[in-house]
Amino acid sequence: MAVENVSIVAEFILMGLTDQPELQLPLFFLFLMSYVVTVVGNLILIQLICLTSHLHTPMYFFLLNLSFIDLCYSSVFTPKMLMSFNSERNIISFAGCMAQLFFFCFFISSECYVLTAMAYDRYVAICKPLLYTITMSRHVCSVLISASYVMGFAGAMAHTGCMIRLTFCDFNIIAHYMCDVFPLLQLSCSSTYANELLVSIFVGTVLILSSLIICMSYTLILFSVFHMSSAKGWSKAFSTCGSHLITVGLFYGSGLLTYVKPSSAGSLGQEKFFSVLYTNVVPMLNPLIYSLRNKDVRLALKKALKRINRAEPVVLP
Repeated sequence: MAVENVSIVAEFILMGLTDQPELQLPLFFLFLMSYVVTVVGNLILIQLICLTSHLHTPMYFFLLNLSFIDLCYSSVFTPKMLMSFNSERNIISFAGCMAQLFFFCFFISSECYVLTAMAYDRYVAICKPLLYTITMSRHVCSVLISASYVMGFAGAMAHTGCMIRLTFCDFNIIAHYMCDVFPLLQLSCSSTYANELLVSIFVGTVLILSSLIICMSYTLILFSVFHMSSAKGWSKAFSTCGSHLITVGLFYGSGLLTYVKPSSAGSLGQEKFFSVLYTNVVPMLNPLIYSLRNKDVRLALKKALKRINRAEPVVLP
């Protein structure tokens, strides 16, 4: 039987990142610059991978999808957050809030699975190099990426569907700069037990499954590296895994600090600060981490810049 949406609230008011007037303008320019760097950096990385033939490998195929996800999910809420710095009441409709929640859950979950697939790719590349081409074929990579998006979509549908079923009465001020799960649950005047159970099951499954695969992959990688006789092999192994490890540490670390904490320890200010880390800082740093630490990406970027510099100017008649 279909469940009717009996929500009384037709719109929400986002409190934003801070209510201190003297910080509004500096924060606006800070996050505007961060968003510009995120968009430009990820677009450049996507274009480099698409246009450079020697980057058409499984590792960079996963990296292309990671950049695409970072670009999309930072665009889900950052423009709305920037608006909050320039308006007294940052209003978002009920439908808009649910759409923001859906896409946020979709891209966050998908990124978890893509990072997991990247860890598996590094394991195969280092521990089973002779079988790498067969194991990480184009078909396998496509299946892994498709599964990441499908599971992310399923999780987002589950969270959003359960949220729509709730009743929101009178109080409609979200103590956050975006429509996240827990700030919305605090506004509901109906039972949120099913939602909280879903969050525990789904987030726990995602974190446990992905963390387990990543930890197992890098445990086997370390075991394999320690048995390498040459220092060159050590250096190559750590250089190929270093960027991914930094990305995983930043993403999972900030996410855990935001959602997995004792209730007595999490103040609203701390939650917003850690949310900023994984929603704004991580998408901005990812293209920088992979371009600065990756020799292939740096080489492709240098060649692209040289082609641009050598391009002859078009003389109009």
